Amino acid sequence: MTTKHDPYENAVAERVNGTLKNEFDLGDRLPDQRHAQRVTNKSIWIYNNLRPHESCYYLTPIQAHNQESIEIKKWLVRYRIKLIKIF
Repeated sequence: MTTKHDPYENAVAERVNGTLKNEFDLGDRLPDQRHAQRVTNKSIWIYNNLRPHESCYYLTPIQAHNQESIEIKKWLVRYRIKLIKIF
């Protein structure tokens, strides 16, 4: 979660949190912190090692990271306009 409770403040973290909650069913209460850490680590390992990603040309992140021959996609940087409040 972000400090201002604004999902646009950190979209990448929100995307990861959504994936962990929806695909790995980690949105429900877990019995204790030790169990939560164990299932979170397992989910992250599966996400990086077994789950193909469209943005990685349907490779897993580990496979994509180890490739030297594929071109890495780059997304356009969107500029935010900072609004200044004038009194």
